[in-house]
Amino acid sequence: MNKVDVVIIGGGPAGLSAGLILGRARKQTIVIDEGRPRNAVTREAHGFLTRDGISPGEFRRIAKEQLRVYPSVSQAEDTVVSITGEDGYFLLETATGMKIASKKLLFAVGMKDRELGIPGLAEVYGKSAFVCPYCDGWELRDEPLVVISRGAALMHFAPLLSGWTKRFVVCTNGPDELSEAERDELRDHHIPLFDTPIRAILSSEGMVNHVVLEDGTEIPCTGIFFKSELVPGTDLPQSLGCRISDTGVIAVDEFGKSSVPGIYAAGDASSLMHQSIAAAASGALAAAAINGELNREAWQKTQ
Repeated sequence: MNKVDVVIIGGGPAGLSAGLILGRARKQTIVIDEGRPRNAVTREAHGFLTRDGISPGEFRRIAKEQLRVYPSVSQAEDTVVSITGEDGYFLLETATGMKIASKKLLFAVGMKDRELGIPGLAEVYGKSAFVCPYCDGWELRDEPLVVISRGAALMHFAPLLSGWTKRFVVCTNGPDELSEAERDELRDHHIPLFDTPIRAILSSEGMVNHVVLEDGTEIPCTGIFFKSELVPGTDLPQSLGCRISDTGVIAVDEFGKSSVPGIYAAGDASSLMHQSIAAAASGALAAAAINGELNREAWQKTQ
């Protein structure tokens, strides 16, 4: 049985950032990651100061190397399959049979993409089809794009994307879920709207060139932004009683503390701000809160 102060479940920017803070705070910590990051399809990560344009794989390599400086931090490529216990003594078991007792838990598992069922989307995802203009809008500035979205999400996204390009067409891939006033708003901004289902996305070596609709309409484009459908990276927080917000993420306070004592969350698991730099910042904050809690508990025991 391994005994540690903190188990971090998830080894993306949030989990690795938390591991760095806890290592420097001399806390026995293990970072467990299954090695299948959501951004594995992405060639470059953007918006992270000093690391703009780095590949996600290289980012993780550097981060893991830096964690090795701190002897209290270990890393494992594994999957946590069960957790029992409570604050101060959580018992975890992994897919490989490793058993760990931990005082605190930090979920940094992120989210996973649900298959959208659009032929050709997988071939361009991360190469010329993206979900976040803050991450990839600069590379597609002023380009002719297709936006795949609908309803309220579309009416939030369209004005946002217009800061990077005004040359885009909307494909809702079925009923648009818009009011007539919202359709008028798109027309007023000269944004074509197609609600015919998408037959296929055509591309060459990952670079999109056309979106083809079921009625035969072909829409030329050099890039796509789409509304992904996400599911939690794990259902373990919910099984432990953590409150889940209306948006589907773990509900936490400003320091990443969940509704269950001893359990924290950071990164995409607890936020809709799906950016590496935001995830890393939230991981650091949560780690500092966990360290403070552990130090206070140890202080009180010696009184």
